[in-house]
Amino acid sequence: MIDIKFLSLLFCWQLLCICSKAQMNGSWGDQGNGTYANPVLPADYSDLDAIRVGDDYYAISSTMQFSPGMAVIHSRDLINWEIIGHVVDDLTRISPQLNWDRMNCYGKGIWAGSIRYYKNKFWVYFGTPDDGFFMSTATNPAGPWEPVHQVWKVNGWDDCCSFCDDDGQLYFIATNFALDPKNKKKYNIHLFKMTPDGKSLLMESDSILYQANGSEANKLYKINGVYYHYFSEVKPEGRVIMMARAKNLYGPWETRQLNHVNQKRDREPNQGGLLQVSADKWYFLTHHGSGDWEGRPASLLPVHWIDRWPIIGEPGTDTIGKMVWAGEKPIFSKEKISIQGSDEFNTAKLPAQWEWNYQPRADKWSLTARKGFLRLYAFAPIPSKKPTAIILRTGNTLTQRSMRSPGNVVTVKIDISHMADGQFGGLTHFSTTSYSLFGIKQENGIRRLVYDNNGKDTLGIEMNGTSIWLRSTWDINGVSRYAFSTDGKSYKTLADPYQLTWGSYRGDRIGIFNYNTREDKGYIDIAWFRYAYTK
Repeated sequence: MIDIKFLSLLFCWQLLCICSKAQMNGSWGDQGNGTYANPVLPADYSDLDAIRVGDDYYAISSTMQFSPGMAVIHSRDLINWEIIGHVVDDLTRISPQLNWDRMNCYGKGIWAGSIRYYKNKFWVYFGTPDDGFFMSTATNPAGPWEPVHQVWKVNGWDDCCSFCDDDGQLYFIATNFALDPKNKKKYNIHLFKMTPDGKSLLMESDSILYQANGSEANKLYKINGVYYHYFSEVKPEGRVIMMARAKNLYGPWETRQLNHVNQKRDREPNQGGLLQVSADKWYFLTHHGSGDWEGRPASLLPVHWIDRWPIIGEPGTDTIGKMVWAGEKPIFSKEKISIQGSDEFNTAKLPAQWEWNYQPRADKWSLTARKGFLRLYAFAPIPSKKPTAIILRTGNTLTQRSMRSPGNVVTVKIDISHMADGQFGGLTHFSTTSYSLFGIKQENGIRRLVYDNNGKDTLGIEMNGTSIWLRSTWDINGVSRYAFSTDGKSYKTLADPYQLTWGSYRGDRIGIFNYNTREDKGYIDIAWFRYAYTK
């Protein structure tokens, strides 16, 4: 006779082994044996919200000054994800400060938002700290999305969510973090009714639902006739997940803590979305609020309903959850999808993994000027009075998120035959705290390989050919080493490494840059960009 208790203990032991192994070797996501390891996305997928529509799962992630803005990702099993699009094509509809000729909004731009499906379409709402709240809708989450609409011009607010009640009435919840000088530690969470089109708030309906230290990350749900207000709050142990529930949206509310955090060990999972997989199976997709060089990665945590409270993670003796690093996959799916990286530049538009640093200068890049290539025309960076990394003031820098996996290799092939004096183009890693540039610089008609590590230039060989192959390889610790090749076969690695870093609530970005400090002249053609990473 099969001993069920023994099999259960054996399975738990196997999961513990998987968890320990995953954390030791840095593996993540789908383990290929019916289990998964957290994080499921080891890169900067900050400020997540997620929903289920039919058998599909969709999530959004904030993008701040990167364009297009507000990434949309898709999964069928909550473990394997792909990027399918963005909500905001033109950041200048939010603010001219997000354009290539301003570039002074690091840490600002598109912050946390919500994605919902009701009235036969997808609704995304989000806020910016200086420009207020915005929304857009789409019938297909991959797009096209309606031009972004400003719901409320205000500053000092964040972390909003829309909600459609059973009677069709729309609501809006958000946090006011612009603190009263006499009340320095309290954030107010407000609830408003909205007009039927969801484009305006009914200001006379304003009410405060909650007030606490750093209370934000708002989401509203209605489950089995009960309203649930999800939010995060700063406690002595760190930023934790909170939940309030009521039979009426205006209360009275019961409130309790849903998880414990350890800032160093589990990096404060908090902002996210509650998801029902089946009648008795729930999960929570969350980012880790404490950032590192890869940013704020995403994990999937089991949800245990205890006394009608959705406890997130593994419940302790106090019925409060804690971080879970491995588990059985929620859903079996044969579909093989993954986060995209490589691009051969042979399509009519840039694939969804790409995001420009700020809104790009449209007349200075092209996928059609030379078929099968991305052409980047060089122009001058924005002058700055402050001693800052030049890459932070350089337009048309095309970027992707840097993954935190055991092995990462990015290689790019560039045609440099049409460069001009004063031009510098190539491969870059950057955040707002550090940067590196590795590529070809031309002066007096001579092209040389140059490595700029936080302002310290190292000159390399003189380039006489028409093409250069550039490579960055980094490990689980974010230590990158650049290499180059003149024939695409034999690579020489630089001795000086570069440490990937985090800054302005964002992780490191890998990207392609091109600028000219003298004049708007010269261009490079990128033949391909290939990104290989391991689990």
